[in-house]
Amino acid sequence: MLENKLGITDSTELARMEAKKSVSKKRLKCLKVAFFETLELGTYKSLAMIHQYLFDEIYDFAGKLRKVN
Repeated sequence: MLENKLGITDSTELARMEAKKSVSKKRLKCLKVAFFETLELGTYKSLAMIHQYLFDEIYDFAGKLRKVN
């Protein structure tokens, strides 16, 4: 179980919140405008920025390399 900002301890509930918070149509549309048109896709930097954008509300490590498995 990944430590998260929401205090969720159930993996199913965490997966549900990840989907709810990060994959909404509004966030994906903003993601397209904010990143896909300005970053070089396929680079670590761009992937890290996308990860941070999508998961910052859930994880402290969003956009960074994790030190835990």
